[in-house]
Amino acid sequence: MASFDSNGVRIHYEDAGSGDAVVLVHGFASNARYNWGITGWIKFLSERYRVIALDCRGHGQSDKPHDPAEYTLDRMGGDVIRLLDHLGIRRALLMGYSMGARISMWLMLRHPERFRAVVLGGVGAGGRMGDAGRRRKIVEALLAPDPSAIGDETARLFRQFAEANRNDLAALAACMGAERAEGGAATELASVGMAVMIVVGTRDTLVGDAEPLHKMIPGSVLVKLEGRDHLNAPGDRLYKEAVEKFFAKAPA
Repeated sequence: MASFDSNGVRIHYEDAGSGDAVVLVHGFASNARYNWGITGWIKFLSERYRVIALDCRGHGQSDKPHDPAEYTLDRMGGDVIRLLDHLGIRRALLMGYSMGARISMWLMLRHPERFRAVVLGGVGAGGRMGDAGRRRKIVEALLAPDPSAIGDETARLFRQFAEANRNDLAALAACMGAERAEGGAATELASVGMAVMIVVGTRDTLVGDAEPLHKMIPGSVLVKLEGRDHLNAPGDRLYKEAVEKFFAKAPA
């Protein structure tokens, strides 16, 4: 992986293939290799595109600040824009999963001129992640000295997933605890003019119903992956096939 300085934070990224650029933004407590590498996305897309997959700040091989102020969408989305600038890429295709989809939504609203089309994976109307109280429980679980004492099931699963990927738990707690004043209200989403596809597993109870988001974004496409949940949806073959067709039709 290569790296660059994003306004004082070292960001690592994978750069594979050639052609039109596709930027991939992974989910919380994951990284480029886990979300996009071992699931086959980088290999699949790099046969047709130049694939840029970054480790978001606080994750993977990128720097891991412990200050929640470093994890606003303005800063995390800014890393993507600065990466494009660093590589001299004027416009790209964009796909984010879960946290990466939230970052991608911010990007399509704040920097629409930089993206031709956007895929929002593993995102819905909030579900069990839609309130500050839930996020606070996850922060507490990530920082808990004794994980066996974590009573909340969702928070305990986040802790287990974070540890399985050898994450910096304090950095993830800062990321989860960051302010959420990110925009994305219905009025903003109604003004989106680019091509958008939303992909979610039918058993993904973590993010909630994707239908309201689909209805808010004019002309968006909703793909439901039968039998998939939040963790196993990224590796789904039909997900790849849908994205391949969607990107092929994206405006130049």
